[in-house]
Amino acid sequence: MDAILPHLHAIADADLAALRTLAHPDSPVSVDDLTRQAAIRRPGEHHTQQAAFERGEAKGAVTTGVPRMDAHDGWLDLTLHPQEAGGPLADALLATGLGVLRAAGATTAVTRVREDWWEHDFLRARGWQEADRMWLSTLDLRTLDFGAFAADEARARASGVRIVPLSDLGGWDAHQREHYDLIHALLTDVPSARPVQVWPFEVWLERMPTLLPDTSGIMIAVAPDGTWVGTSQLSQPIANRPGFVHNGLTGVRSEWRGHGLGLALKLAAARAALARGFTHSRTGNHVINRPMLAINERLGFVREAATVTLTREVGSRE
Repeated sequence: MDAILPHLHAIADADLAALRTLAHPDSPVSVDDLTRQAAIRRPGEHHTQQAAFERGEAKGAVTTGVPRMDAHDGWLDLTLHPQEAGGPLADALLATGLGVLRAAGATTAVTRVREDWWEHDFLRARGWQEADRMWLSTLDLRTLDFGAFAADEARARASGVRIVPLSDLGGWDAHQREHYDLIHALLTDVPSARPVQVWPFEVWLERMPTLLPDTSGIMIAVAPDGTWVGTSQLSQPIANRPGFVHNGLTGVRSEWRGHGLGLALKLAAARAALARGFTHSRTGNHVINRPMLAINERLGFVREAATVTLTREVGSRE
């Protein structure tokens, strides 16, 4: 498709999910994924998803919105039909998306792409700068030899800390402030190239029950005095990967490190995932988060290509 400035139309979630999956079959997207993202948007929050169509077929799409975990004010996602990858339509959609963000008042755009995708070099050549990178990795839970970690789990138990599913602690309706304070402390301490943007308490409380409704997969480390000191979130099914569950935040408060609690939390979460019928755990870690990468390596996670966070000033023009 020759394009200078395409005539764009809104694209339905089903069509956008199909286009994203066609563009990158190794990273499929489902309608459920997009529905879940829509469910946590705040009232009045900026969001657009537009596409260029040819004979009824989506050839390329650009999505704009608000980043979830980045300290920037504009999100941009570019998706191209394989036949259009890196061509004039990609440039036209990119310019359109930046224009939409500019009109919405954003100053910096952020996006994420895998390092081995064409979009990485395409965007870098157009002024986007690397801000962070994460390793994606997958663990076949069925291969875990829990007995090999018996001494590690015994050391964790010797600290007096109990590891309990959130479902046994009252779920999302109980201990809300203590849970949030734990998450806030852990996220602000995650080794990353840029500080993680932590949601305000009210936003967190509004979004998390939608994102992670199955609280039996969220492990909480409870100290002898009842303080919550760690967590591992192995709760969110990956819709287009049957048997896969996403491993979100795992962490331990700094004053409780050195007892093997991070490993023990991940092992407890893995047992619970297997009991619920999951076969694989999939996660992402900042490349400078060496302690968690070391735990994942011991468990047997297999790394894939890095996911790179790219940013660009919205007001700058080529």
